[in-house]
Amino acid sequence: MIEVEHLTKKYGNLVAVKNLNFKVEKGKIWGLLGPNAAGKTTTMRILTGYLSATDGKAFVAEYDVFEQPNEAKKITGYLPENVPLYPEMTVKSFLNFVAEIKQIPSSRRKEALSKAIEISGLNSVKGRLIKNISRGFKQRVGIAQCLIHDPQILILDEPTIGLDPAQIIEIRKLIKSLKGERTIILSTHILAEVTQTCDGVVIINEGQLMASGSLEELTASFRKKEGIFIRLKKTGEEVVSLLGEIPGVDKVSQEDDGFTLEWAKGIDIREKITKFIVDKDLGLFEMRPLTMNIEDLYLKVISGGVEQ
Repeated sequence: MIEVEHLTKKYGNLVAVKNLNFKVEKGKIWGLLGPNAAGKTTTMRILTGYLSATDGKAFVAEYDVFEQPNEAKKITGYLPENVPLYPEMTVKSFLNFVAEIKQIPSSRRKEALSKAIEISGLNSVKGRLIKNISRGFKQRVGIAQCLIHDPQILILDEPTIGLDPAQIIEIRKLIKSLKGERTIILSTHILAEVTQTCDGVVIINEGQLMASGSLEELTASFRKKEGIFIRLKKTGEEVVSLLGEIPGVDKVSQEDDGFTLEWAKGIDIREKITKFIVDKDLGLFEMRPLTMNIEDLYLKVISGGVEQ
């Protein structure tokens, strides 16, 4: 697991991270979200031991990042936003070099190298010079170098930045395949990536925690009302007025191809709504719950719409 307690980082008078607290459970993928200069990269660099903190604590697995830095680094893999590769080396020779730096015993190095290449999908380019492979394969080399010592913790800073749509899908699948055995935290500006890859999120702004939790928990806690979307055989203002007569319904809105109905949180009147539609012969084609998407959630949190 990953845990941060009252983490603070100052650069002179600039406070990059302020009293940050969050926890990522073992085996989960957590997204680290926030606008530019929110403190995401600073937080990740502290977790990986690249930066010291001004105050607070940080743990990866059972190790204190500040008190036990060597032990923490041995179980942590880090993919920085700009992967530092040596373009004149082949993929295989570079990864072998990384394995040596990370002090993988020579007796285990060949096996570790083969496993990292296999997991990262680099078999087809392992003998090629890094400068001659695509951006997507370079990103895979970056992932392979952070996997080669078989870490329990992965810290990935913008793992799909600069990739084309097909490459993004491939890297997402790769990251999801690593879930379970490893605890992963990744930063991204692609909000759709969060819903497709992550179990939960930490949202920070100006170095401060704005929200943290699973996507389901956050959506439920930030939604002010319950609601459904329905499509009916009949439409028009007359139907809007009829639906507004249902006891408990607070608001009815007509969409392009249907209606949204909202009511107070904590109650469920869907059965009552269904019976009303049948009794009035309105012709029910579709009914589904209203959900807050990740974009709505993110903008609401960043704008200070909800305090956590």
